[in-house]
Amino acid sequence: MASLKESEHLSLPFPVIEAATKKFTTFIGSGGYGQVYKGELSLSGELRTVVVKRLSTKESKGGQGVNEFLTEIQLLSRYKHPNIVSLLGFCHQGDEKIFQQKILIYEYAEHGSLDTYLRGPCMFTWKQRINICIDAACGRDHLHNHVSDNHRVIHGDIKSGNILLGHNWKAMIADLGLSKRGLTTENDSYIVTHPCSTYAYLDPQYEITGILTKESDIYSFGVVLFEVLCGVVLFEVI
Repeated sequence: MASLKESEHLSLPFPVIEAATKKFTTFIGSGGYGQVYKGELSLSGELRTVVVKRLSTKESKGGQGVNEFLTEIQLLSRYKHPNIVSLLGFCHQGDEKIFQQKILIYEYAEHGSLDTYLRGPCMFTWKQRINICIDAACGRDHLHNHVSDNHRVIHGDIKSGNILLGHNWKAMIADLGLSKRGLTTENDSYIVTHPCSTYAYLDPQYEITGILTKESDIYSFGVVLFEVLCGVVLFEVI
C-alpha cells in the first residue's frame, strides 16, 4: 500500500489540525505510536469533535510507522462500517518514505476504549456486555467477509484496547495499522515472520508458524469475549 492518491480527499493542512487541537494542548492519551488529542474540526460545514493521533516526530524522521500509517488511511478510507471507527482526515508532510508529520483524525468515541471498563468492578449490565460483543463481532465479520467480493481484511491485533465505545456505547474496532488484505480464495492470507499482535491475544498457531489467518483474529476476539465475561483485562494478569 504505497500510495495515498485515492485518499487525498481526506488530506488536511497542518495549520488546520493545529488550530483544531489548540496547538496540541488538548492531550488525552498516548501509546507506542505517539500522542492523542481531542479537537474540534469543521467538516462539510459541520463542527465535529474528533480524535487526533499524532505519530511522534522521532519515528517520522526515522521512517518508522510509515507502513502502518499508510495502511490505516487506505483501509479506513475504503471500507466503511458502523462498527469500524471512521477516519475523518489525515495530514502528512514529506515523501512517502519519511513523513515529517504523520497525523490521523478519527471520529470521537466519547466513552474511550473497552479495556478501561474492565479494570476493577465492571459497570456494564449483561445486556450492555452482550451488545458490545455483538457490535465488535459485526465489525470483525465485515472485515473478514464483506469488504469486497474478492478481498478480506485481517486485523492482526484485536484486543479490548482496540475496541472503542461511542455514543450509546456502540462498539467500534480501531487501529488497523497492522492489518493485512488478502484474497478471499486464500485460507492463509498472509505470511508474517514476526507476529506483532499483543501477546495475551496472540493465536498460538500464528506465533508458532508465522502464518496469519482470519482464524487468528477469531482467537483474539475470543480472548476479548473472555475478558468481557470475567470483567478483567487479560494481559494485565498474565
